[in-house]
Amino acid sequence: MRPWHLGNTTVRSPFRLKDGLNVLANSPLLGKVKGRENENSFARLLNKNGIVNITRESSDASDLGRKWRSALSQLGFIIPEFISEEHNASDGIGEPFTLSLNGKRLIESDTVPAMQECFLRSLAAYYIPSPIEKEYNFPSFSPLRHTLSIMLNLEDKTGDSWLNFLEMSLIVQLSNSNENIALIADQILSFRKERFDSKNKRQFDQNRLDKAAEEHKYAATTFKDYGDTNFRYLRATGLFQSRGRGLTIIPEKHTFIEQLVNDKYVPNTAVEYINGLCNGAKLPTDNKNTAILVLNDLLKTAKANDIQYDMPNLNLDDVANISIVRHEIEGLLAEKKEEEYAFRQSNEWEEISDYMELLIKRKRSKLLSNGEEIEIPQAEAPAYFEWVLWRAFLAINSLKNKPYDARRFKIDQDFNPVGTAPGNGPDLIFEFQDFTLVVEVTLTDNSRQEAAEGEPVRRHVANIVADTTSHYGKPIFGLFIANKIDSNTAETFRIGVWYKGDDTKMALDIVPLTLDQFRIIFISMFKNNIVNPNYIFELLRECNSLRNNYEAPDWKKSINEIINSKCEQLLS
Repeated sequence: MRPWHLGNTTVRSPFRLKDGLNVLANSPLLGKVKGRENENSFARLLNKNGIVNITRESSDASDLGRKWRSALSQLGFIIPEFISEEHNASDGIGEPFTLSLNGKRLIESDTVPAMQECFLRSLAAYYIPSPIEKEYNFPSFSPLRHTLSIMLNLEDKTGDSWLNFLEMSLIVQLSNSNENIALIADQILSFRKERFDSKNKRQFDQNRLDKAAEEHKYAATTFKDYGDTNFRYLRATGLFQSRGRGLTIIPEKHTFIEQLVNDKYVPNTAVEYINGLCNGAKLPTDNKNTAILVLNDLLKTAKANDIQYDMPNLNLDDVANISIVRHEIEGLLAEKKEEEYAFRQSNEWEEISDYMELLIKRKRSKLLSNGEEIEIPQAEAPAYFEWVLWRAFLAINSLKNKPYDARRFKIDQDFNPVGTAPGNGPDLIFEFQDFTLVVEVTLTDNSRQEAAEGEPVRRHVANIVADTTSHYGKPIFGLFIANKIDSNTAETFRIGVWYKGDDTKMALDIVPLTLDQFRIIFISMFKNNIVNPNYIFELLRECNSLRNNYEAPDWKKSINEIINSKCEQLLS
């Protein structure tokens, strides 16, 4: 048995596929991404748009373009190429490597739930082996439904659907739905007990990985790589949430999942398979009776969470109207969960500071003292930079605006970032009792920093200052954070002016800090039990008051001296 995996191990963060697909769809390469020259052009296009980072010296990056093409076609977001006697112009599939119907849906989706539905429709239509990729020696099955069936069986046996990372890596992805689901669940529970009883769990894990490598003739790291990829793509469906090093089924999705796993359909031909993959699988909620069943379950969940929902005057004989109501309730549940998440952040300040450390040192992961590992996925550092600052100010726990109004980037069901904040506005806006803080962050730390950030940051702060209804006369500060502050950037903020369309001048208060400086302040506040946004306000005001006394390099030095002095005072 060879291990299977969902998606593509090169593009491990599924939501990045939307960005790559959008770039491809708006380029002359759409439908023309085959062949070394075109594959290299595709890779360079992705690099130009900041979706990948090509650092190799060689001018040939065709292998990267080929992997991205494979990832998009494998999930049916672009039409796969295949050769079959059945394939002809009348089968409705379309030209290879052009946008599919589900690909168009993904590009048009502007919310995380809408994106998740695209991935759900894709993975529900995804079979291993498929009629066009016959690389396995067992009959086709749906890995999504198979995994869900195992988790439901675990829930029946233990009261909990939890599946951990090694159980996926060493058992689930080495099984298929032709095996007895209950026996697979028993195997997982036996593995779990052996691990619990082991004195050295890290050694136990490595021994099991080495044993699997020897038995199945794969490198031990392959099982972990596949398990990681599988978990990421499963989470992208919106049916799962993280818990520790594992996944559980989202409770309000339970009825939907039960209906999904009952669908035993398997496509018989390549044309049938590709049509399903490119159009996206039919879901239980596409059926009116099942949609009503799922809606009623959601209404019970909302009531149990003290969420009041007034049913709109819509005809619920229409599946589209049922979906509208369902999405509204899911949105209210998500907001309630996010508010609870925000409340918990003050107790997680040490983890927040550890994430800052990863960004400062440009490291990917860190093992914490409690045995848990935190990670910033490759190519997602810009999104995590915004996210960790959002969490930091949630931890200060004095916001007057809602946590979902303070951020402009999207988050998933685990409250992790899904991309960076869109343009034409600040990354973060925090409203406190006595002031409003507009926060902008960047990983750019060279001379390009001023060109990339100087104008947008000032414009974003100016727009907030001009909108007097949003802050009711409270002082507004801009806070710019980077790993290194270029002096040209500091000079732009030191001058601190913006001219409106009518040539009237606005004075702007924007203070540049390094992430290391902010982290020192953040840690000092919590260690000394002085967690108060006004402390940050006074610090920023003091830093800002000196900007006319110095040139940019010396202003940066004075800011650093103020921060060190403030933190020393806290320790004394």
